[in-house]
Amino acid sequence: MSETAVRAGRVEEITSTANPRIKSIKALALKKNRESEKLFLAEGMKLVTDALATGWRVRTLIHSKKIFDDEKLKSRVEKLSTTVRARGGDVLITNDKVLTSITRRDNAQMVVAVIEQNFASAGEIKCVDNDTWVALDRVRDPGNLGTIVRTADALGAKGVLLIGETTAPFALDAVRATMGSLFHTPIARMSEDEFLKFAANWKSDGGDIIGTHLQGAVDHRQINYAETPQIVLMGNEQKGLTEELSNACTQLAYIAMDGAADSLNLAVATGIMLFEVRRHALKSNDRSH
Repeated sequence: MSETAVRAGRVEEITSTANPRIKSIKALALKKNRESEKLFLAEGMKLVTDALATGWRVRTLIHSKKIFDDEKLKSRVEKLSTTVRARGGDVLITNDKVLTSITRRDNAQMVVAVIEQNFASAGEIKCVDNDTWVALDRVRDPGNLGTIVRTADALGAKGVLLIGETTAPFALDAVRATMGSLFHTPIARMSEDEFLKFAANWKSDGGDIIGTHLQGAVDHRQINYAETPQIVLMGNEQKGLTEELSNACTQLAYIAMDGAADSLNLAVATGIMLFEVRRHALKSNDRSH
């Protein structure tokens, strides 16, 4: 038997939610289990395709038996299955009841994957050129985090830094909200103390740290973002930046508003900041055809 055949993943049909393997997959809905197993769930053809295309390891591919009723869909899933098995992952064929129990959604998509977590390290983050990174202080909402990762990817930011006790980037709601950008956007984690040391090195290397703050002294539109590498530092949804993080910034900025609302959703605020920071680097992209 060849080495490839020995290492190839298995194909198995499971139709019971009580199956031990399904139970272990369902358990990944809990953060403590994702952390201990270093695994997470991704739902949908696009996310699984993106994960495989960018080299993330898919441990298990789970798909509905219904895909065999659609020749086009069947062909696409079979290609995914072949790739997963060739890389040592298993394929589980199941039904809607099992998929619903895994995703906790009545309208679960027909493809779900168990994928190995992949965090970037601080050593991979370089203060070079005109690169932009996003740093998030204790972000709590997984939807916000996923949307920010997607926005960072869309605008050419190099990645996202998570500071302190944040929501899990690999929670199913966060993964969904990234729409696949999770697999293109490096994410690093660090404590506040670790970030403060990192920030000191960043500034000594010539980089800027722009923090958003209600008492910010500068309109975010008045800052010149085109000359240095920068970290855009966004505060916690309820409390904003800590005093220590604010003091670590080279500039504090506020987002000008002209209405009755006194604050913005974190993902929206981050999007506004990133569009301004990256404005000079964005290229026209005519998608009218």
